[in-house]
Amino acid sequence: MTNITKPETFIFIGPSGCGKGTQAELLISYLKENDSQRGVFYLESGEKIRNFMASESYSSKLSREFYEKGMLQPEFLAVWVWSDILIENLKGNEHLVVDGTPRKLREAKVFDTALRFYKREGTNVVFLNVSNTWSKERLTKRGRVDDKMYGDIEKRLNWYEKDVVPTIKYLKNDPNYKFHEINGEQSIEQVHKEIIGKVFKETI
Repeated sequence: MTNITKPETFIFIGPSGCGKGTQAELLISYLKENDSQRGVFYLESGEKIRNFMASESYSSKLSREFYEKGMLQPEFLAVWVWSDILIENLKGNEHLVVDGTPRKLREAKVFDTALRFYKREGTNVVFLNVSNTWSKERLTKRGRVDDKMYGDIEKRLNWYEKDVVPTIKYLKNDPNYKFHEINGEQSIEQVHKEIIGKVFKETI
């Protein structure tokens, strides 16, 4: 059993269809099993932004236009969403698992200030590295409504290359982060094992 002695922070990042949500859930289960005295806070901003876009305000209308064109939301909206979630819900001593945030580089730099504010040191970045072909196959097979509404798959992969890849490079080169590159083109179980092996130096 892994000896976890302090609250850990994890950022899952990678292209659409790489399995971030699935692996985040598996890690949460692992943390609960190995550190039952400490809670886990899962920061996933998708539900909040979807509820926001479903409302009838002027800002929501403009946000829906971005969404329907397959564009990433502007940084100020993304920051507002996850900032509000953290401020209202984070207690301080729990593990923090972040799925899909940050995306753009400027957002990443603001997110870094939040981590410093909450005294989160040695944040683990879990980069699920998969090819465009792998992503396309996964997105096509899962057929989620979100995928269809977001615009075609090609657009999603294009904004990943344009906006998210620079963020990944920034996180990789910042010594304040522990960067773990994971081969995402494996079975779900194999990817989970590789994450645990690299983060906790443990074989499961």
